[in-house]
Amino acid sequence: MAPRGRAGADEVRRALADAARLGPYFQVVTDPAEEADPTWRPLPEPDAARLGELTDAYARRLGTGERRVAASILFQGLASRLWSPVVAATAYGVVPDLSGLHWRWAPGAPIALWLADPGGWPAADDPAATAGLVHRTVLEGQLRPLRATLLETVGLADGLLWGNAAAALAGTLRAGTLRPELAEPVGTLVRELFEREPLAGTGSFTPDGFVRRSCCLYYRVPPGGEMCGDCALLRRA
Repeated sequence: MAPRGRAGADEVRRALADAARLGPYFQVVTDPAEEADPTWRPLPEPDAARLGELTDAYARRLGTGERRVAASILFQGLASRLWSPVVAATAYGVVPDLSGLHWRWAPGAPIALWLADPGGWPAADDPAATAGLVHRTVLEGQLRPLRATLLETVGLADGLLWGNAAAALAGTLRAGTLRPELAEPVGTLVRELFEREPLAGTGSFTPDGFVRRSCCLYYRVPPGGEMCGDCALLRRA
């Protein structure tokens, strides 16, 4: 059965507040007073030049001259910030509507998110229907336009970008480690999302965790030789 109607603003705020207790990557601010801060930008970011500036800032921080490496890590970080609070809030019963989302970045600080005019939908009894809402609001509403804007400034393969989005989604499973009562709803939602394009086929789940089928380029970050935890090249037990 598909979700019926909209969730109220207070319901959305409560679900996001519960999600935020899991850690900074799960946090979305909903305080209306944030509107007074002019540094908030709409997300998805429509200005390719701003994403280009942030890519260059990431490159400097990582100590790499390869913009594509910095852009890959930036996209995965944004994907993590988007998936994490939405997946957790959905496990608490509400799928947030991200159409009023804003972002802010400062050197040395995590990407901050603020949701103006919180709204959303009650999570449905049908996992497929709920996953459809999450897919629409995060992947179609945020990640796909972010991909398009980012590609205006740096060339990256789609397999890499969607592999990054998949790895970020798999990372939300740690919510079930932090709150055991979330393990089942988060796991069910993540499995449903991995059945949908463009995430289908981007990796697989093993007893050691998620293993992706594309490279995020992290191994090229100086001094080199490091691999991410879901790298297909890691020797696994």
